[in-house]
Amino acid sequence: MNDLIVIGFRTILLYVFVLIVLRIMGKREVGELSVIDVVVFVIMAEVVALAIESPDNKLIHSILPVLLLLCIQLLTSYLSLKSKKFRDIVDGDPTLIIEDGVIQEEEMRKQRYNLDDLFQQLREQQIGSIKDVSYAYLEPSGNLSVFTHENTQPVLALISDGVIQSRHVRMVGKSEDWLVQELKGQGVNDVRQVFYCSFEEGELHFQLKKGYQ
Repeated sequence: MNDLIVIGFRTILLYVFVLIVLRIMGKREVGELSVIDVVVFVIMAEVVALAIESPDNKLIHSILPVLLLLCIQLLTSYLSLKSKKFRDIVDGDPTLIIEDGVIQEEEMRKQRYNLDDLFQQLREQQIGSIKDVSYAYLEPSGNLSVFTHENTQPVLALISDGVIQSRHVRMVGKSEDWLVQELKGQGVNDVRQVFYCSFEEGELHFQLKKGYQ
């Protein structure tokens, strides 16, 4: 009977504790969880389950690992916010799967993404033909972002957090030298000052980081 009371108490306490921890971590949709988020949540679930199933173990032995996981998640979130390179390492970059109605077979192989998955996600977005697709990106979350020829086309960040996105620059038919010269012509001598930059409707659009505006 005492064990049942302890298990019940621990369940309620850990429920409230984990709820608070998840609120501190920030809001996430399931499809938007990063690899680190998934790892943290899986380990956290195991630690909490062990605490409930083993009432003889000290509760602090379960609370401390959860707090450490919270610190790890907050640290990685901070690094992701500050560094595009870190985000690319942890979360990866969107992969171009279809371009102008042509399936990028090599990119699909790299992502271990098969045709059945592709066609299923196209059907879910009511896309009946590959030929109607101008661009389709496989996002780091696993979702497929599809643009048809009738839609507004996707905007590619040429600069993100002060880092030139070389692949995106090539995709819009430009070069890094062209981008640097264009920015210099508009008074920006260092790309590290640029928070965001894109090329839309034949014009360069950019926003400087706070402190350089």
